[in-house]
Amino acid sequence: MSDAVRLHDLTLGYDGHPAVHHLDGGFATGSLTAIVGPNGSGKSTLLKGIVGQLAPIGGRIERQGEIAYLPQGADVDRSFPVTVRELVGLGLWRRRGAFGALTAADRDSIAHALGAVGLDGFAARPIETLSGGQLQRALFARVIVQDAPVVLLDEPFAAVDERTIGDLVRLIAGWHGEGRTIIAVLHDLDLVRRHFPRALLLARTPIAWDETAVALQPGNVERANAMPEAWDDQAPWHEAEAKPHAGHVH
Repeated sequence: MSDAVRLHDLTLGYDGHPAVHHLDGGFATGSLTAIVGPNGSGKSTLLKGIVGQLAPIGGRIERQGEIAYLPQGADVDRSFPVTVRELVGLGLWRRRGAFGALTAADRDSIAHALGAVGLDGFAARPIETLSGGQLQRALFARVIVQDAPVVLLDEPFAAVDERTIGDLVRLIAGWHGEGRTIIAVLHDLDLVRRHFPRALLLARTPIAWDETAVALQPGNVERANAMPEAWDDQAPWHEAEAKPHAGHVH
């Protein structure tokens, strides 16, 4: 099976400091993978690199097809004066352009997406009036209208209630059933074990990348959690001899 996203000895970072070191492997087309690891392990950084928001320090990324990206809810400025319809409509910008007017078909697509995430009747609401769970549902609706073969989700269940988590998990399962490639940053290992067949355990370097039951063995999780959260000002830029091998299985 071909890879929807392939990483070649990838190193990503900020201001010259690597946050993800020497990551090599692929996300197979149609796969459902969770990226897990302690705080500061480079999970969100990796998604930003895959979507193209962050240029590699070293190595390269191969991408097949359009990518839909759902950022963390905390990255969304809820004071910005836009409606739910306008927020979801941003998912159409590749087809309409930054200033293209929404067509009747676009409005139907947005309405369908809002219905799919349980937000019927919310289209005209300002986003500042939404609860955390409602905002997350609206962001999922934006992903729906993008209709992309690859979907990146950064902490999609943060600060939402159990019912919303259940609804969104079912939505993700539906995308997986359609053959889309799903890559999600998550922190709830029990949820990952229940719903995600594959996992990448990251601690700046890859600890394990395999079927979830293999990747999240207790020894691997302990190794990842032993990583210090403090930023390392002495971290090397890109030294090949630091590349790990043990526990990194595809």
